[in-house]
Amino acid sequence: MARLKITRANGDVSEHQITPSIEYAFEQYAKLGFSLAFSTQQKQSDIFWLAWKCLSKEEDVVPFGEKFVDTLTRVEVLDDLSPNS
Repeated sequence: MARLKITRANGDVSEHQITPSIEYAFEQYAKLGFSLAFSTQQKQSDIFWLAWKCLSKEEDVVPFGEKFVDTLTRVEVLDDLSPNS
């Protein structure tokens, strides 16, 4: 299963699993299949959205958008983003 390593502007670093629940939420948001989105239409904004969703499941964060992205320093994909990884 894919994981993200999120480094925030305040220095916090955390790792998060991309769970089936997060994949489902992504598909509802993007109106596109998870696997298709990351195999053919790789957009960094989609990675940022996944980071937002992971963090929002654990804490209160600002709504997704430029303000949220400004709280990030780096988001790394630690494993393949295919649903069967």
